[in-house]
Amino acid sequence: MRTAMTYTPPTWPVSVKGVAIGARQRVLLLKNERQEWELPGGRLEKDAGPGGVRDDSPEQAVERELAEETGWEVKAGPLIDGGVWIYEPLPGRRVLIVTYGCTVLTPEAEPVLSHEHKQIGLFSADQIDALNMPQGYKRSIHLWYAHLASKPG
Repeated sequence: MRTAMTYTPPTWPVSVKGVAIGARQRVLLLKNERQEWELPGGRLEKDAGPGGVRDDSPEQAVERELAEETGWEVKAGPLIDGGVWIYEPLPGRRVLIVTYGCTVLTPEAEPVLSHEHKQIGLFSADQIDALNMPQGYKRSIHLWYAHLASKPG
C-alpha cells in the first residue's frame, strides 16, 4: 500500500525594499545586526494583525515600512529594473529582494532611527561602493540614481 505524498511547493521569504533619495541627493540606509547597510523595507503583512495592518500591494508595504523604520513618507514605485535579486544573508537562508524606487514626500525631514536597526545614514552616490552592503543593494541604488538623472527637469 502506497501512502499518498502531499506536494508542498517551496516558499521563499520576500523582502520589499525602497531606494529613497532625500534632500541633497543622499540615499537613506539602515545598518542591521550583521553590521551591513541595507535599504529600508521588509515583508508584506498579509493579515490584519494586532496593529490592524494589512498590505494590499508591495508598494504599500514599502511605504509603510519606510514610515515605521525612518519616519519618512514616500510614494513607492516604479519597480527598479534590475532590482529583483536573491540574497543569502545566512548560509542556507535565501530571500527574494524586490526593490522599488521611491519619491520622498518629506525630503527635508531628518530620518528617525527605529528599534529595528543599529544606525541610520544618508549617503551620496559616490559613497555607496565603499559601504559594507550586499552588491544587489548597491546595484539598485545606482540604477535609481541613473533613472532620476535621466528624467527631464
